[in-house]
Amino acid sequence: MGETAQRSSSGLRTAWRNSAWILLTVQYTGFILLLHYSRAMPPTNGKRYLTSTAVFLNEVVKLAISLTIALYEVSKTAPPSVPATSLFFSLTAAVFSGDSWKLAIPASLYTLANSLQYIALSNLQAVSFQVTYQLKLIATAVFSLIVLNRSIPLRKWGLLLLLLVGVGFVQLPIASTDEASFQDESAHHAFPRSLEEWKAVKLDRPNLHKRSATYEGIEEDILTAFPRMNATIGLLATIGACVAASLAAVYFEKVLKDSAKSTSLWVRNVQLAVYSIFPALFIGVVFLDGEKIAADGFFEGYNWTVWSTIVVQALGGIAASFCIGYSYRDAKNVATATSIFLTTLGSVWLFDFELTGNFILGTFAVLVSTYLFEDPTSGSGSGKRQGPRPPPIRIDHYEKDSRSDDVSPASPPPNEFSIKLPGTPFLSDAGLSTSRPTSPGHVRTSAARTASGGYFDKQQRDQ
Repeated sequence: MGETAQRSSSGLRTAWRNSAWILLTVQYTGFILLLHYSRAMPPTNGKRYLTSTAVFLNEVVKLAISLTIALYEVSKTAPPSVPATSLFFSLTAAVFSGDSWKLAIPASLYTLANSLQYIALSNLQAVSFQVTYQLKLIATAVFSLIVLNRSIPLRKWGLLLLLLVGVGFVQLPIASTDEASFQDESAHHAFPRSLEEWKAVKLDRPNLHKRSATYEGIEEDILTAFPRMNATIGLLATIGACVAASLAAVYFEKVLKDSAKSTSLWVRNVQLAVYSIFPALFIGVVFLDGEKIAADGFFEGYNWTVWSTIVVQALGGIAASFCIGYSYRDAKNVATATSIFLTTLGSVWLFDFELTGNFILGTFAVLVSTYLFEDPTSGSGSGKRQGPRPPPIRIDHYEKDSRSDDVSPASPPPNEFSIKLPGTPFLSDAGLSTSRPTSPGHVRTSAARTASGGYFDKQQRDQ
């Protein structure tokens, strides 16, 4: 019976791990391809959406999903007669109690990383960003060494060095790309100087919308319809996103390990989403893009691609927190390696990405280092089981009840001499039959009732 339960539990963990890496692979690939396409596709109504609004809505979607499932978890343990308002207040108390304030730091870092991802994918090809973004493994290893005091074996340092070399090979064409971008920039100075030239340009580029009669307005229209990518800005934004996301993940793991009480991961996701909304709203939407939003509207430039990107990114943020909580880092790395391969195929097919020898060599090095970095048999996560589950502990009949008359192996033989110390008066049986305390060393005379059920004799009652 125990072996059957052990086998079914092991099969369930294996099925969950397989489904986890499949879902993570779909999420990683879909998010990167969708986000890059949303930044490179022809704009809706001649205007492109603002990335600050997308980051804010991403946190709103994460909050809605996490809050719904967290309320469902609370309702399962509450009586059926409890109203919905009481459930909401209970969840609010769980969210804003204890060490919840500590999650404000990783929440702000996650918001910064999401914003930098939009900048990076606006200036890099999807597969170039996917490969370069694996530098987060190096950043995570360094922060784990500093914050969590986690030892990193020499084998993993070698894999991280291989990863760094691979990313370097992938980024070698940056110089030639910058030269091409400067040539393209010089070509943009030939603006239409008459109505006939403007009509000819507009026929070739139907997504242009004339906003002003100045050269700056025409150039802004052209750059909106056909955005140019700056590889240097994309690389710097990718490195910044790696550092921010890695530090947030390590600090979030430290909060989970140092927490005095066990808290549901859905409640943790609610906490992260709540603290992420404030910087996304006040810094990104209000401070940076408040003037543009007031002029054009919050949802200017939105289409199905933008909404799909927001939803997929929100689901990926929730999945990442679960991988940290349940220590499924091996499944996460397998999903990342598979996603790099699928993103390469998608970039070649959808965005006409040209493969070079340096890129293939660097990508292969990154794939190998990413896949082999986390050994499933040597994890240090607290929630990760090492090997098969140990057999259940069997308890013999003499260990089940200490008051049993059977003799246990640890008890002395009956003929062995033993000394019994006298008990203290405070621990006597007197006074234990009632809720009132007794005097030390004095036995109550009314501890036992009479045959009639009272505490006094009949003669005493007659008197």
